[in-house]
Amino acid sequence: MILAVDTATRWTGLALHSGAEVVAEHCWQSVNTQTVEVAPAVQRMLQRAGVTADDLKGVAVALGPGSYTGLRIGLGFAKGLALAHQMPLIGVPTLDIVAAAQPPSEGSLVVVAEAGRTRITGGRYQWQAKKGWQADGTPVNDTWEGMLRRVEAPVTFAGELSERALRMIRAAGKGHSVVPPAGRVRRPGYLAEIGWRRLRRGETDDPAALTPLYLREP
Repeated sequence: MILAVDTATRWTGLALHSGAEVVAEHCWQSVNTQTVEVAPAVQRMLQRAGVTADDLKGVAVALGPGSYTGLRIGLGFAKGLALAHQMPLIGVPTLDIVAAAQPPSEGSLVVVAEAGRTRITGGRYQWQAKKGWQADGTPVNDTWEGMLRRVEAPVTFAGELSERALRMIRAAGKGHSVVPPAGRVRRPGYLAEIGWRRLRRGETDDPAALTPLYLREP
């Protein structure tokens, strides 16, 4: 059993994955309260699933990009749990979680996450037959105005898209498409699934050395 913890932005998520199925999944919008919400939510989820922390084989955590405070909360919790129970820790880039949920496509995918202070983080992905969606370059931290200037050819947008962002994408007039709302959600079940595959391959991180992925100094 692996636990997934995602506090990279206000959209917060937890999941349990047995390797064969998602046993539990919980997501919610958190506004400056993740510090007091995450640990009790994990405890409740473990209890409902009939699992204890000693039953966990590892913990996967959203590594960033994201908000400075949110990333610190999630990584701090995941590190503490991993060190206390001597279990592997797996850090997963935030945008990869959303990309993993998207169906195959010949076009480019751009995944977006809130970065705080009206800024966003966006990363481009391309589909590879044997590997799925793979990052194409380094994510950028920008405003929506700047992001849309960067994207010339039509792409599909997924991730955290506000009503204002949707209006701006339509107004850009470049033929962009948008993933429906349910498909845009950053689901912790996919974080857990990525973490489980990496755990099986022995691709784990050092809890003492793992740091969040920031695109600029906070």
